[in-house]
Amino acid sequence: MESKRVVVTGLGAITPIGNTAKDFWEGLTHGISGAAEITRFDSSLYKTHFACEVKGYDPDNFFDKKTARKYDLFAQFDIVAADEAIADAGITPDNTDFDDVGVILTSGIGGVGHFFNEMKEFFTEGDGTPRFNPFLITKMIINMPGGVISIKYGFRGINFATVSACASSAHAIMDAFNYIRLGKSKVIIAGGAGAAIGECGIGGFNAMKALSTRNDDPLTASRPFDLNRDGFVMGEGAGCIVLEEYEHAVARGATIYAELVGCGASADAYHITAPHPEGKGGILSMRRALADAEIAPEAIDHINTHGTSTPAGDVAEPIAIKEVFGEHAYNISLNSTKSMTGHLLGGAGAIEAIASVLALKNGIVPPTINHFDDDPRIDSRLDFTFNKARLRDIHYALSNSFGFGGQNATLIFKKHE
Repeated sequence: MESKRVVVTGLGAITPIGNTAKDFWEGLTHGISGAAEITRFDSSLYKTHFACEVKGYDPDNFFDKKTARKYDLFAQFDIVAADEAIADAGITPDNTDFDDVGVILTSGIGGVGHFFNEMKEFFTEGDGTPRFNPFLITKMIINMPGGVISIKYGFRGINFATVSACASSAHAIMDAFNYIRLGKSKVIIAGGAGAAIGECGIGGFNAMKALSTRNDDPLTASRPFDLNRDGFVMGEGAGCIVLEEYEHAVARGATIYAELVGCGASADAYHITAPHPEGKGGILSMRRALADAEIAPEAIDHINTHGTSTPAGDVAEPIAIKEVFGEHAYNISLNSTKSMTGHLLGGAGAIEAIASVLALKNGIVPPTINHFDDDPRIDSRLDFTFNKARLRDIHYALSNSFGFGGQNATLIFKKHE
């Protein structure tokens, strides 16, 4: 069976550096840091006092008060980003059969903040009588945003959530791609969210020693590939893209941002949190994506790295890139979106897919900000686009997402001519 071509026709984002896809891109290209003192709770007793929060978000602008109470913040972010992407794509009952529209929206850890607050209230404020919020379960579970979008619009296609920690939304996009190219769906809304900036999220990642503790300088705390990086910065928000079968998009006159041409997935089979030190899982994921796209390594112009600003991860990924691309690795423009947004956990893959698509469309590689000193363990001949965006004609862009558990996903987008 001949595979269908799959294109991107809609974008939506709510991030620490911009609350729409357009504003997110502006923040990226201008090298804006989204890090600041945490406002969600009193972090003074925690090792980390800062994060990349979404700025100026008011649920009343998107939901009535009764509805907002039903959804955890991660779900609100997913829904807001999906609404923007759907409107951007111009999908209506007049141009699309809603039986053929699917939704794959996800998160890395779902409503962990809501669950924590419910348990805290139960154990500290109750009289021992079991009383729970009637939305306790539905606010926690990760598949809920996809269900809400389906109900809201009447989309009756496939509907589920992928979960692979920090690779969750990249896997969501990958699954959407496969369903469409196999002819099982015409349109799929795919993406993911993260909203773990709270006592439980910050405390848990602090206990793992995964977060930066650069409390004296939050703006420069996310330092991917820098010698003095000391952990990632927690981010929040969501990204969503509309994937569509090419002929369907053309027939309805849709705007096409880019084409998704290949995906790869793998497991490190090494450690629950640390990447394989030789980048073996990343190597497999990227090679499988290149084979899926049926392109040579030399075709790739730009890589949006996973680039979290962690001591181990930022060493393993460049090793993997050099192994896959050989000498061509030095011709590729690399960058880390997380230097500006922090790490959106389950939403990271989606906003980085959006960044890759817009890099192709606009011919701009966003920077990796906050680079001060080279790490001798990282090949300094690689071009990480440090500190300033760069113009470049990009034909193929690759985006990596690597999750706890050693679960890896790679997406390859092609410029739409």
